Amino acid sequence: MASVLIIDDEKSIRKTLTEILSYEGYKIDEAGDGEEGLKKFKEKTYDVVLCDIKMPKLDGIEFLEKAKEINADVPIIMISGHGNIDTAVDAVKKGAFDYISKPPDLNRLLITLRNALDKTNLVAETKVLKRRVSKVQEIIGDSPAIKKIKETIDKIAPTDARILITGENGAGKELVAKWIHEKSNRSNGPMVEVNCAAIPGELIESELFGHEKGSFTSAIKQRIGKFEQANGGTLFLDEIGDMSVNAQAKVLRALQEARITRVGADKDILVDVRVIAATNKDLLKEVENKNFRLDLYHRLGVIILHVPSLNDRLSDIPLLVDKFLQDIAAEYGQTKKSMDKKAVESLQKHNWTGNIRELRNVVERLIILSGKVITDEDIENYVVPRK
Repeated sequence: MASVLIIDDEKSIRKTLTEILSYEGYKIDEAGDGEEGLKKFKEKTYDVVLCDIKMPKLDGIEFLEKAKEINADVPIIMISGHGNIDTAVDAVKKGAFDYISKPPDLNRLLITLRNALDKTNLVAETKVLKRRVSKVQEIIGDSPAIKKIKETIDKIAPTDARILITGENGAGKELVAKWIHEKSNRSNGPMVEVNCAAIPGELIESELFGHEKGSFTSAIKQRIGKFEQANGGTLFLDEIGDMSVNAQAKVLRALQEARITRVGADKDILVDVRVIAATNKDLLKEVENKNFRLDLYHRLGVIILHVPSLNDRLSDIPLLVDKFLQDIAAEYGQTKKSMDKKAVESLQKHNWTGNIRELRNVVERLIILSGKVITDEDIENYVVPRK
């Protein structure tokens, strides 16, 4: 049953619309003004909103703008008895699904509602299909630490807040960043990844901001930088702690002003990018050692999300092992091997300095070197024991 929120300061209009739409099978909530409507919109997810324009406290256009910031996918149909063509155009420009004059024509209202619901269903189906075809791996685990990570991702992903992900090498920082993008309102845009540790200091500026042809000796053609490539999406700056101080200053400017300048250019370019950064370093120590800018740290770390090491979530190893046994068998075109309970328990006693990445490599090694069932003896032979 589709849910509809009706926002109108006229009680008689609300009553009439509620009776009609309830009869048609819709589940209705009412609000007597824009502020009450916005509160209900924040608390509950609706399929469609019918909203009057002229209301006390918060008018319909203001409600529309605020609601779109909360959930841009919900169709909002504006209704007004004081409307004109300019009001209708303004409402649609600001994201309204449609505009209906009072008193509303019943047939048109029902058709518009059905069309709005079709849009809602299409958006939902698109997201489901995108998840199915997405190459982003699941975050495996049911330990308290992983449950907290998943809950935090669900909270922060829909915002545009910049995020700093910390954690050891191989713990899954990149996967967390991908899921933040996947669950964000920017998921239809690109996610562009930059490994700051892999790019020489003298090239990082060109890599991030691009350059014009002839701006330096090897600039034989124009290059579009990562910030521009990520426009409308997410830029993932991995190993941000290895970025040169000079490049840090220019990244700071880009974050502050939402604009960049290509090397060799004299014109600024506006960019709409959400930045997620990751590091395995203690950036505050790097600040003390003059290797990292404190102002950039604060710009990047609006939200700081720590990814636990595998040693802090040993209870997840059985699930991870089962997933790797399945995935690696599929890659090799082989039947999935099994691992006995004692072997799994031995893996839980290992010191996983390389985290998830190391565990996957170990499972692959065991698949190659062991029989159909991986035993505790195989662990002793092919895995370095915990010291």
